Amino acid sequence: MKKLIYITFIGLIFIGCKQKSETIQPQKEISIAEKIAKAHGFENWKHVSEIQFTFNVDKDSSHFGRSWIWKPKANEVTSFSKKDTINYNRSKIDSTLTKTDSGFINDKYWLLVAFQLIWDNGTTISKTTKETAPISKSKLNKITITYPNEGGYTPGDAYDIYYGHDFLIKEWIFREANQKEPSMITTFENYQDFNGIKIAKDHKKAEGNWNLNFTNIKIK
Repeated sequence: MKKLIYITFIGLIFIGCKQKSETIQPQKEISIAEKIAKAHGFENWKHVSEIQFTFNVDKDSSHFGRSWIWKPKANEVTSFSKKDTINYNRSKIDSTLTKTDSGFINDKYWLLVAFQLIWDNGTTISKTTKETAPISKSKLNKITITYPNEGGYTPGDAYDIYYGHDFLIKEWIFREANQKEPSMITTFENYQDFNGIKIAKDHKKAEGNWNLNFTNIKIK
């Protein structure tokens, strides 16, 4: 009888261990794109109902600016310019809205590129390498994101993104149509936190009095 109880006890331990091992799931490895997005506050994006911002380019004494309100959950956009105010839904874009929407996509990309790394479909993201950043000359981590040759407003473009140990983006190189030579190189600086989302308000070139910057940022 004792032997039977002992065998039954051992069997129960074995079954219990087997069931426990079967319920343990290996953790999914987080990609570099996800780490960069997370460092910029992506986990807080699900709470965002509205974002307002003004996109500016200041060069010497000239100024260009346009303002936006975006309601991502409703996919609604409002464009403000000196000439007009335009309201539209991104699910219902026709030829009359193409120019406005391409401007919105451009400005939003500058503002939230860290999130675009995981939002955009069909892209190719390279492995991380350690490189000398083009402006600061600091040793930073680098990935390259390449867009497919079809679809979107600017297909085939590539971006070399330089980020620090904190996974915040510090600089980037834009290469139109994935050409070897840079089309534009700028910094990412003056980071500020807006309800848990970190945004670089200023983007400067190495030479000249040029600053692409964001003002009037509000995130609800």
